[in-house]
Amino acid sequence: MSESDKVQPKPKRFVSLRWTWAATVGFGIFLTFLVFSLVIYGVMRQTLAESERSTVVDTVNAVRSRLTPVADNLTPASVRPRLDATLGTTITQEAPAMKGKNSIFADSMIEKMSREDITVTIFDKSGKMVFNSRGTHQPLHKTTAFAVKNERNGKFDGMVGREAIISDHTGHRIGYVQVANAMTNFHATMARITHTIYAVAIAALIISFALGFWMASRFLRPIKRITTTIDLVNSEPQSDVRIEQINSNDEMSHLINEFNAMLDRIQRFIDQQTDFVGDVSHELRTPVAVLEGHLKLLNRWGKDDPEVLDESLAASLQETQRMKSLIQEMLDLTRADQVDTMYAGSVVEVQQLAHQVVSDMSMIHPDFNITLEDELDGPSWVKMYRNHLEQVMIILIDNAVKYSKDRKEIHVSLGNNEVEVSLAIQDFGEGISPENMSRVFGRFYRVDKARSREKGGNGLGLAIAKQLIDGYHGEISVDSSLGYGSIFRINLPRITAEKAQELMDGAEPESAESAIADDIEHSNL
Repeated sequence: MSESDKVQPKPKRFVSLRWTWAATVGFGIFLTFLVFSLVIYGVMRQTLAESERSTVVDTVNAVRSRLTPVADNLTPASVRPRLDATLGTTITQEAPAMKGKNSIFADSMIEKMSREDITVTIFDKSGKMVFNSRGTHQPLHKTTAFAVKNERNGKFDGMVGREAIISDHTGHRIGYVQVANAMTNFHATMARITHTIYAVAIAALIISFALGFWMASRFLRPIKRITTTIDLVNSEPQSDVRIEQINSNDEMSHLINEFNAMLDRIQRFIDQQTDFVGDVSHELRTPVAVLEGHLKLLNRWGKDDPEVLDESLAASLQETQRMKSLIQEMLDLTRADQVDTMYAGSVVEVQQLAHQVVSDMSMIHPDFNITLEDELDGPSWVKMYRNHLEQVMIILIDNAVKYSKDRKEIHVSLGNNEVEVSLAIQDFGEGISPENMSRVFGRFYRVDKARSREKGGNGLGLAIAKQLIDGYHGEISVDSSLGYGSIFRINLPRITAEKAQELMDGAEPESAESAIADDIEHSNL
């Protein structure tokens, strides 16, 4: 089966994060509102229902208390004088209406409760209706105990309270009182609340989704900037475009800062690679040309001449060694640009290392008087990889050796204060002219290129030293006088011994070199 015959997976459908967030936020807000509305609805329904039940209970009690003085079975004649005839109609017209203090409406509570949706019905002990306030009534369910129930019968949907009436004189049951509450106000109020909730819910749904869309758009705007920047960088890797900062102090602004820092780091690596390729191609041109010339010479006729053969082989080996040294220095220079990421947790004790380097260089150059003036107040720690500080000191001392003439003296001095550690290396050699001072730390810079080649210099030592010191947030400078020598000064941020120990405890195994452990042992001696 060919590659073209293979079934290709279908691309996944793009789902807009903006709409997803908008729907999620909108639904969340709407759901919260809905739950809140249902809780409010339930609380109001229960509160209003309790109020309606209290109306039924109070009405039953009020009517019963007016009829208990009757001695025998309730009749229209015994009921009507105790209940105001203006309440409604009765099944007979035997008793005249009675008004005054005995009227049921004379009681302010009963008067307050007497509404059109409340029907009071009185039955005798046999269950025959003897009084009705509204002309309609619910069927009697004989009961001995007071009870209030929700009932639905035809058009009636409400509460019915029933209780037997016991005579105060005989203690026997003489009839029943029934209060039916159609709960008209309750149903009307709940209907209005329901309609209001529906209307507000629809509005809340629209507003919540609009708010969710606005919030999603606002939160995703920086992400849109990031994706736009990524597209630009992908199309043009050398572009220096960066994400515009936002006026906030939150996770998104932190993300943008970190992303811009990452782009700066990547751009720096690209620039380093470009410089590396350009510098190497430029600097290797001369030794390659020399090698090519000698090889062509040998190929033509030099191999038959022992003198020419020896000279060409010696020159070729010298240029090969120079290329090897040049490539190593270029690699060191490239790595020096990455110390902030590769050696972030490294520390070194300066005092012990400086004594060791001075001792080693004195042994290598016995004809030079290399002295160390130690004014440190004790072990002094800096955040720097041990080998890098050693490399910087060797570069500066070796540079002083190369360019010293008659006076072969080199002074190394150490000092510190609460915030930094300083190191100075002084020679009494050729010095540097004022016009060359600003270029002395540049790549491949040599004051006298011919003499530098004779001394084995590639013009990268000081560039490596500066790159390393800058990478550890230090400073390196030079003071020089032509014909009198130079002083190179280094200042590095100082850290406490406790901070150094903390960094070493948290360092990766790769960065926690054995040299650091040696520093600790020497500093504790």
